[in-house]
Amino acid sequence: MPHESPTQADVLLEGFLALDTPEGLRAELIEGEIVVTPPPDGDHEDLISLVVKQVIRRSLTDMQFSGNKGLKLTRGSACPENHAIPDGTFVPRERRLFRGADPWMPCEGVALVVEVTSSKPQADREAKRRCYAHGGIPLYLLIDRDASSVTLFSDPEGDDYREHCTRPFGKAVALPEPFAFDLETAEFL
Repeated sequence: MPHESPTQADVLLEGFLALDTPEGLRAELIEGEIVVTPPPDGDHEDLISLVVKQVIRRSLTDMQFSGNKGLKLTRGSACPENHAIPDGTFVPRERRLFRGADPWMPCEGVALVVEVTSSKPQADREAKRRCYAHGGIPLYLLIDRDASSVTLFSDPEGDDYREHCTRPFGKAVALPEPFAFDLETAEFL
């Protein structure tokens, strides 16, 4: 029986999964590119903390949060097999998806991912948006520090989201069910 040669994507994925990333750095495989990022700065973490606090206190559905949880995202036209690490991942608590999950867990059941722009903002604005949509993640919240705005992407179809709502820092963003509250952004300024 003839042996099939591995594809370039297979070799890249195998190499990525074998990486021994130095402590404190994180590596992601996004649209065929390995991206290594340093630990986030304090302003980045402050914004994540403000979102987490509101979701935990105000969400209609009790949520669990994970910072920097590895997600396996399915292949798509613009997305080979991707491995992304959102700044924040929310799942309904009753699902307990984090319990027993591998370092790279499937994205089924994830309610919302959050990204705060940092050193490579285009990846958050475009590549990660496409990959999260293709993975079927219903909501993607992008906090864009350069633009001083918050964008909620929703209604994923194919490699993108059909809906998006952008508000400047200081204006609330309506998070639909299962959250069902207005995310206040005045403290983001």
